[in-house]
Amino acid sequence: MRAAGFVLLLAHLSVVYWLTLRPRAVPWVPEANLRLLETIRAELALGPWEAAHHLGGPVLLMAPLGVLLPMAGGRLTASALGSFTRTVFTGAMIAFVVALLQGTVPGRVPDVDVVLLNILGVVLAHLAVVPVVRSRLRRREDPRRGPTPTISRVGIAPQADALSGSRT
Repeated sequence: MRAAGFVLLLAHLSVVYWLTLRPRAVPWVPEANLRLLETIRAELALGPWEAAHHLGGPVLLMAPLGVLLPMAGGRLTASALGSFTRTVFTGAMIAFVVALLQGTVPGRVPDVDVVLLNILGVVLAHLAVVPVVRSRLRRREDPRRGPTPTISRVGIAPQADALSGSRT
């Protein structure tokens, strides 16, 4: 599973690279947005459908990292908080590096709100998928766990019979 996660992670990062870091031929480029939540407010002012369309892309772009990073790590026994922290931190660093590199590519500008939306995608994907899949894999791989034992119903013996020790 670790090898598959690593291959899928590399494939996803190459798609992210191709989508975000190839030069665009445009006649003008807007300024880089370094003000927190400015782009998100502007998109929300356009209405809910337009905002979902424009803001959903950055959320979905990095969301697979929320699943692929723990999969590439391959730890079934990792703590939930530790896994979440490692995944979000790594996803945030990847989003930050992509934003920094966009400043060097013609036709691309960095946007701090896109980084926040990328991190949100990583968080949501991790929380939605990883705990459930890990618990199922743990149950499947634990040989000591069998079906839950059932105890048949036994009536209570009369007190005289239980204390006397006789088996009559």
